[in-house]
Amino acid sequence: MSQVATLFSKTKIDYSWSFSDKTRKDTAYITHGYHRYPAKFIPQIVSRLAEKYTKEGDLIVDPFGGCGTTLVESKVMGRPSIGVDINPVAVLITKAKTTPIDPKKIEKAFTTLKEKLDTYSGDTKIKAPEHERIDYWFKPEEKRKLAFIFAEISRIKDQDVQDFFFCGFSNILKNCSIWLQKSNKPTRDFEKKPSEPIKTFLKQIKMMLRGNARLFELLSEKGYSKVPSKVICTDARKIPAKDNSVSLIITSPPYVTSYEYADLHQLTALWLEYTKNLSNFRKRFIGTSYHNKKDLTLNSAIAENIRKGLLKKDKKTAEEVSTYFSEMNQVFVEMKRNLV
Repeated sequence: MSQVATLFSKTKIDYSWSFSDKTRKDTAYITHGYHRYPAKFIPQIVSRLAEKYTKEGDLIVDPFGGCGTTLVESKVMGRPSIGVDINPVAVLITKAKTTPIDPKKIEKAFTTLKEKLDTYSGDTKIKAPEHERIDYWFKPEEKRKLAFIFAEISRIKDQDVQDFFFCGFSNILKNCSIWLQKSNKPTRDFEKKPSEPIKTFLKQIKMMLRGNARLFELLSEKGYSKVPSKVICTDARKIPAKDNSVSLIITSPPYVTSYEYADLHQLTALWLEYTKNLSNFRKRFIGTSYHNKKDLTLNSAIAENIRKGLLKKDKKTAEEVSTYFSEMNQVFVEMKRNLV
């Protein structure tokens, strides 16, 4: 029996951690339902860990911030937090989810935006993006309407309000494209009838307005509106926190090459011009198969055994997995530096 199997065979299962009584409504409360995201954990895990291991005012960090679940829950519980993610799409979503906007202010901005979107017609002059990858995923009519929405959001001066609308825009892109709806892998479905962008966008924003109002109200009631939650687009090996300053790290690390996060978020990355070149975008991500590193420190007997086993079967996979283990080891070193 392996070390891991031995360890788990002695561990008693606590079924309360499955949160099986929670509904989709429970797990998508306040702003948690703003945006789809692969393999995200539910907010109840974060609140339970924060309750158990921290007190109000303690700093919580998520080095693989994803769509901001840890940061939203930390704020609601009066714990300052820092989130890091190499993916600018994740950073946009997190900013929108952790920033409560006065409901009157955002409603007014939405009314103005809706009035502009209602003027759309076939004669409207639109500067659509010229990018072969966008044309790969979007039919001309949907692309034209999305370009119109994008241009109107871009004119908004208030950064928080603009982030809010761009987050909503990002979440409708998959539905409005020919991306195979049920697939996380980038696959085209030529039979798909894409959603109508303007109608879909307005529906998405109405849902987000309700979530924002609930977050704003909850934080105002608790007096936590000013509790800082900072999200930074950087490498998880460079967490911007002082030595011994972090009380708790709650994170869900990326999988070993099983998700290519860059591919998954390419629609938003292309529309918001986070990248013009998908290949370069991929190289930023930890554990990606697009790295080529020679000096690897695994620092783990389990990792070494997996590497040896894989080398007998497939050298390329062994190298990819070793890169992942080595980079994760560097993240663990950085996490240790941060923790109290």
